[in-house]
Amino acid sequence: MSASFASLADVILAEPDTRAGFAGPQVIAQTIREQLPPGFQTAEFLLRHGHIDAVVPRPGLRRAIGRIVAFHEAAGREIAPAAAGVPTAPVAASGPDDAWERVRLSRHRDRPVTDDYLTGIFDDVLELHGDRLGADDPAIVAGLARLDGVPVVVVGHRKGRGTTESVARNFGMPGPAGYRKARRLMQYAERFGVPLVLLVDTPGAYPGVSAEEANQSGAIAANLSTLAALRVPVLAAVIGEGGSGGALAIGVADRLLMLANATLSVISPEGCATILFGDAEQAPRAARALRLTAPDLHGMGLATEVVPEPPGGAHTDPAAAVAALSAALRRHLAALAREDPDVLVKTRLARLRAIGPIVSAD
Repeated sequence: MSASFASLADVILAEPDTRAGFAGPQVIAQTIREQLPPGFQTAEFLLRHGHIDAVVPRPGLRRAIGRIVAFHEAAGREIAPAAAGVPTAPVAASGPDDAWERVRLSRHRDRPVTDDYLTGIFDDVLELHGDRLGADDPAIVAGLARLDGVPVVVVGHRKGRGTTESVARNFGMPGPAGYRKARRLMQYAERFGVPLVLLVDTPGAYPGVSAEEANQSGAIAANLSTLAALRVPVLAAVIGEGGSGGALAIGVADRLLMLANATLSVISPEGCATILFGDAEQAPRAARALRLTAPDLHGMGLATEVVPEPPGGAHTDPAAAVAALSAALRRHLAALAREDPDVLVKTRLARLRAIGPIVSAD
């Protein structure tokens, strides 16, 4: 029986093929008179259903536990401003003048994705799985990491490369379980006093029947509320597409960075064109009207900084794009780390309340 304090741990690991559950398989089978699925209540079953963080073979347990303990032992360190660094390759802040061209670049199939930034910027990334309620959404990656030795929690949308991987990750469109997993890690960051880094890259939250059944709206709303009140530095970066509520659910932060060809909008150009013009083919026209580009949003005060990309887009030199974002993250996190938690929350709320000022039509 696992209905005890162990199931409430911050991190739960299990050895392969071990079993855990509320009631024994024989009791369950005889009570409900049903055939249980293969692998029922095994560690792999629990991982798949979001109950545990990882399955670790016994020879690797010592190292895994050591990494987690070391992460928490280092909590409280600050990123030194001198560690901000500079990009290792020339980059250009400018991009195409046309909004639709920037949309296309934000979606380029070879554009660096969250996993590229995780491996290129952070050290000792330990992915944690599951929403603890019933699923582990592969469209969200979340876990513990180090930045210049400083512990941080990282959460990001996870697109795939190629058809098979993209389908497996639902093209980077999370459902409620993904956003609940993200929220679990947001609260983890606050509980242990470490900065939270958010990497945004999604067409939007998954708009399916199963998502509605599992209360997609409630999951996103809970994230918005949680992010607004966190008493630790929160830094978000839009690295590709920032689609509607799916992006906002991990996009509320003290500072919002956007790569030069990234986009952020309440609706996709295709969706906007369908509603306003009755024709999805009018997407380029809608993109120009939405003002969804990084320069547009920076000009309106919504984006804190536009991070330059290599000439032609991030896909032309992924290493340079990663280096540029790395430098920006270090610089902003070093500044945020010096703020008192009360000031952080007060300033963040003031920033959010200033969004969308009423402008006179006169």
